[in-house]
Amino acid sequence: MKNLIVILMGGLSNERTISFLTGKACSNALKKKKFKVKELDATGNFVDKLKKLKPKLVFNALHGKYGEDGFIQSILESLKIPYTHSGVLSSYLSMDKELSRIIFKKKKIKVPKYFLVKKDYEGNLIKKIKSKKIKFPIVVKPVNEGSSLGVYICKNKKQFQLKYNKLKREYDKILVEEYIPGKEIQVAVMGDKALGAIELIPKREFYDYTAKYSSKAMTKHIMPASISKKKYKEALFLGKKAHKLLGCKGVTRSDFRFFKNKFYLLEINTQPGMTKLSLVPEIANYCGIKFEDLVFWMVKDASINR
Repeated sequence: MKNLIVILMGGLSNERTISFLTGKACSNALKKKKFKVKELDATGNFVDKLKKLKPKLVFNALHGKYGEDGFIQSILESLKIPYTHSGVLSSYLSMDKELSRIIFKKKKIKVPKYFLVKKDYEGNLIKKIKSKKIKFPIVVKPVNEGSSLGVYICKNKKQFQLKYNKLKREYDKILVEEYIPGKEIQVAVMGDKALGAIELIPKREFYDYTAKYSSKAMTKHIMPASISKKKYKEALFLGKKAHKLLGCKGVTRSDFRFFKNKFYLLEINTQPGMTKLSLVPEIANYCGIKFEDLVFWMVKDASINR
């Protein structure tokens, strides 16, 4: 259908529920801008449905596995349907916390000390932790999951073993990393411009899934982040640098820890949430960009060969 925008949402990942919230919010924004919009759940025979609809472009509102790891991007490239956000390779690299960190380290962006464990690893993990000079508390998380799902902060060996065994049942590769305390700073990038940096003070242990998506979690948002002007500029520079290094497109959000006057990049998100609690819309709004205009820009930015 001429001029139709299909919003791909839902999907098969653990972030399905959030994807519907993002999709609905973006759908409403585009309707306000007088676009023809069709919402499509990316499950079952959705590719056939997509082919029949013949949209002008796809707004990718998927989160997590299959939505932000290069999978859906490959399908859209093969169908030659323009789409929003990052392309195949940049999505894949960003979703894989190990591969992206190798690139960040090479280009002098600080990341926490870490190592990767495959679930069939038979060695002594506590010895390995010591040999890598990583001290408790320790963070364990899946190498390619979003929305802080499966992220645990372990204060001792017993907690570590418990959480590691839990993750091992569900994931093939697990990241073990040092816990960086300090301020939680997140940077939004839109195209080739770093928009701003927000500081988060969660009432919970850290900015986890509940803190991200439940207003009851009472996470405090400080916009702009309460750091010096010089450090604020540095945060924006690093967010933009990470975005460019991985070849990202559209909007991204980089998650940093700021400790002892240094920024540590935890990850970059190529499909950041676009709900009323989400950070990219909040940062954009502070910069004078209304939610509808942000979504409109993302649609104008859509293409293939991303």
